[in-house]
Amino acid sequence: MNLIQLFSDIEKVDPEVYGRFDTRRKAMSEFGRMGRKVALASLPLALGSMFKKAYGKTNDLVTDTLNFALALEFLEREFYQRVKANYDGIGVPAGDPRAALDTILLHEAQHVDFLAAALTAAGATPYKRTDLRIDISGGKGVGLDDMGNGTPVGPFAGALSDYDTMLAVAQTLEDTGVRAYKGQAGNLISNNDFLTAALNIHSVEARHASHIRSMRKGRGAVVKPWVTMKDSGITGAAGALVQASYNGEELLTQAGVNIAGIPGISANAASESFDEPLTKEQVLAITGTPGGGSVSGFFFY
Repeated sequence: MNLIQLFSDIEKVDPEVYGRFDTRRKAMSEFGRMGRKVALASLPLALGSMFKKAYGKTNDLVTDTLNFALALEFLEREFYQRVKANYDGIGVPAGDPRAALDTILLHEAQHVDFLAAALTAAGATPYKRTDLRIDISGGKGVGLDDMGNGTPVGPFAGALSDYDTMLAVAQTLEDTGVRAYKGQAGNLISNNDFLTAALNIHSVEARHASHIRSMRKGRGAVVKPWVTMKDSGITGAAGALVQASYNGEELLTQAGVNIAGIPGISANAASESFDEPLTKEQVLAITGTPGGGSVSGFFFY
């Protein structure tokens, strides 16, 4: 874990975080002195102590929600790691496309580090990668070991061999993540710090989804930066497989107001203007259960 980078990332999602520790200068100064006095193995404990001062007040609902988010971030990180390891085989062009995917991978890795550190500081046990059985092909681990190594055989196996399939799966993962964060926001209402951090991650995931769409559009896909009704913009058999990630987006009523009933606003425009949440149960039906033993869903087994 890059601790200095992690501190920088924390400050971005929570500008007041160093105010909770003390002043930013003093906090970083103390961290620097501490780093000269203690062994590297003790740094996670010291980091946890600092986090606990800022994020120590929590409850089971909050930590369960953050662990759920962490599992999804592990899934996304895993996907982009495997894509990066096979850019040539997938046919990802050099230059801007690879740079964009590298940046998204970095963001997902930083989300994993942040959530894991915050959970530890809150006294909870965060998921580790070894706790999760992930098959990004959606094949429920057929032919794979517990860490997902082997020959993927699931319906999304083409994500590791075909550029367009990879982008379609990436879009679906990002869109699912956006709706999942929105669906869990209410569980974090008791802890403003975690709620703020989660919403900031949510907005970054939305930017990922929009950029992946622009990459697909550059390849000739008929897709918009937003969702119209419940159209994923993914055609054929793959579109049918990912449809659950888009169902419910066709909702036209917000806070009891039928937006499409307002003069001059079409049903398409009304659906595009609001992004709908997914419940935890809906997300698990799409992804599978992070802890293993899934009988439904694609990615956890």
